[in-house]
Amino acid sequence: MNLEETWIIIWRTFATYFVILVIFRVMGKREIGELSILDLVVFIMLAEIGVFSIEEPKDEFIHAVIPMLVLLLIQRLSAWFSLKSQWFREKVDGKASVIIQNGKIDENEMRKQRYNFNDLLQQLRENGTSSVDEVAFALLEPSGKLSIIEKQDNSSQDMNGFLMPFITDGKIQEENLKRNGKDEKWLLTEIRKRGYEHPEQISLLTIDHKNKWYIDEYDEKQ
Repeated sequence: MNLEETWIIIWRTFATYFVILVIFRVMGKREIGELSILDLVVFIMLAEIGVFSIEEPKDEFIHAVIPMLVLLLIQRLSAWFSLKSQWFREKVDGKASVIIQNGKIDENEMRKQRYNFNDLLQQLRENGTSSVDEVAFALLEPSGKLSIIEKQDNSSQDMNGFLMPFITDGKIQEENLKRNGKDEKWLLTEIRKRGYEHPEQISLLTIDHKNKWYIDEYDEKQ
């Protein structure tokens, strides 16, 4: 390697660093543990392209920048579709799965999620939970994190403590209603009492364990 190639590698290292840094900033803020599968794929590919651009000083730098920009475009489009479409969101990112309900483990759901008992017990210990019987509900989030609500007493509890949405993006979440012993007719009656004729008017509706309703309207003025 001659001196000229050395300086090219040094320059490209700086340039690649700043290009990737700008791309990450444009992609938006997300915790590492909250990355979607698409985000993770983009990150890995960016790293590979970055290494290639540095290791091949004879190849033009623009040949590395173009695929990086294409990956940024893919990520921005996927983020837009995720924002607009719950179906797309669930297919790409997945959705939360109930692993424990009222102290009972759902082994079938664990098999579907390829989630083993060592992982379950570890996350219960990290939460400070000493027994599965103490758990009212445990949900495995799309990120792999286990969200846990412990029983307040020995009685059964509903899932409202998780702020599971009953409406998202104007669509009724029938599965969540069913898990809480409710149905669509009940929900429609309740939102009409609060001045909403159609679920499409609501971007997000949740109810907590104290029966406190949170309703966010589409494009609500602040």
